Amino acid sequence: MEKFCLFLHFSPSFMSLRRLLAAILSVPLLMPISSDAATKKKPASKPDQKPASKNASKNASKTASKPSSKETPKPKPVAKAPEDEEDELSLAAKGAIVIEAFSGKPLYQKNADSRFYPASTTKIMTGLLVIEAGNLDALVEITAEDAKVGESSLNVHPGEQFTRRQMLFGLMLKSANDVAAALGRDNGGSIEAFASKMTQRARELGCTNTQFTNPHGLHNLNHYTTPRDLAIIARAAMQQPLFRQIVATKQARWEAPSGLQLLTNHNRLLDRFSGCNGVKTGYTIPAQQVLASSAARDGREAIAIVMYTNKPGIWEDSAKLLEFGLRPPVDTQ
Repeated sequence: MEKFCLFLHFSPSFMSLRRLLAAILSVPLLMPISSDAATKKKPASKPDQKPASKNASKNASKTASKPSSKETPKPKPVAKAPEDEEDELSLAAKGAIVIEAFSGKPLYQKNADSRFYPASTTKIMTGLLVIEAGNLDALVEITAEDAKVGESSLNVHPGEQFTRRQMLFGLMLKSANDVAAALGRDNGGSIEAFASKMTQRARELGCTNTQFTNPHGLHNLNHYTTPRDLAIIARAAMQQPLFRQIVATKQARWEAPSGLQLLTNHNRLLDRFSGCNGVKTGYTIPAQQVLASSAARDGREAIAIVMYTNKPGIWEDSAKLLEFGLRPPVDTQ
């Protein structure tokens, strides 16, 4: 047995086995392995990328763990006038108002302080400024720039002359944009200067949300008013006797070197609504149908404004408003 053990001790196979066992036993049996290292590798940092700060990491984890507690701010509700509580007249117009002409008191309103494009009702202010300036029998000579203004026009030509009075009829009945441009330039020296005068006059009258960029109302994003402001302007214009005469006129003659035309007032309520005595229509695609109207009955007078309405609505809405404004006051006793 002793010889056998010596044989094994010096046998080449046994020597190889001893060396293998020694190599294995030389390695520690328990090596500390971090849980992170066991599950994932640390990404290599980029040359230009700085490691995130501790605060940033905390904030990021908070954001990821729960939704933000700060909600999108909601607009504050706009206080409504009593007349706005319910649209009892069921108007098609997006904005409307009717006021007592003598006092200016609002009687009914719908989005009366919202901005809308006035289209050709702009010409109410143009006519008011020209009348207030006076000297209405003075001649105005048409320029090439005046004649270029198109869409609704009287096709006036450069060099033609008309009195301011005559042009006021073309302005308010035909709604001529070329005539509006000529009157504005004549009054202010330029279209820009006249538009500034229009805006300033609106402020003097008490308008708080009106801006004009031209005398005719062709579309401009910065050319706007509200139903309330337009009613204020119409009321001021209707206090001018000549203006009242013009806007109540159903037809008038337009004499020009190119020939004679018959001007017909665009305001159909002059025929459709008993007591109607003004004032002005308007239309562009962005503005849709617009109408400032007025009527007088039994010692009362009302001015109605409808903005952004449709073709039947321009007349139906206005008639409803005028009827509402002209009804006898309720006896509270």
